[in-house]
Amino acid sequence: MKNFEKKENNLNQVIKKLGKLNISYSQHSFEKSVQRERDLLKTEKKELEKKNQEIIREHKYLTERVNKLEKELKSKKELEKKFNQDINDLNQETQSLVEEIEKWQM
Repeated sequence: MKNFEKKENNLNQVIKKLGKLNISYSQHSFEKSVQRERDLLKTEKKELEKKNQEIIREHKYLTERVNKLEKELKSKKELEKKFNQDINDLNQETQSLVEEIEKWQM
């Protein structure tokens, strides 16, 4: 019987050690999983930051391009306005000349 009690006691100690080992193994596995997830999130964050910087640069370029085109459009509108004014002036001058010629022909 003494031998049986000793084996039972040893078995209980081994079960306790296995319980602790299982908990620490599972803890280690969980930590690895968390570490892997954290690394993936860091990588994803870096990629998103890189894409964000590219988008910011593209936005800046496009904003500058739009501003330049707006200036060109404004300049062309001013030229068109001046051209139209010049045409109107020439039309008036031509009309005056035609009236003058008509007076001389009478």
